[in-house]
Amino acid sequence: MHNPCVVTHLVSLRASAGNSALLGARLNTLVETASNAPGSLNFALHKSMTEESVWLVSGMWVDASAMNDWFTSPELGIFAELVAERLVSSLDFRTFANVTTAQARTAQ
Repeated sequence: MHNPCVVTHLVSLRASAGNSALLGARLNTLVETASNAPGSLNFALHKSMTEESVWLVSGMWVDASAMNDWFTSPELGIFAELVAERLVSSLDFRTFANVTTAQARTAQ
């Protein structure tokens, strides 16, 4: 069943040289904890098949409110820690909302 309220976030991270395994372990801990967050439909950790240092964290939420609540949780501080500890050389955080076919056709 299609639920237009469902929202998703994607975080793409590139580990700094020599830190891919450590980054993966830290992200795995985050994903395990976040999977139980209120409103979480799915949380997953992905590793690039072509680039050793690239990781992706994806989360799907029942609605924007649940996702935003998680954004303010202490768990989210891990991203600042990873940057401060220089475990990542780049980090890209994006949010998305599901759209209907009609919305996609009229998107500008």
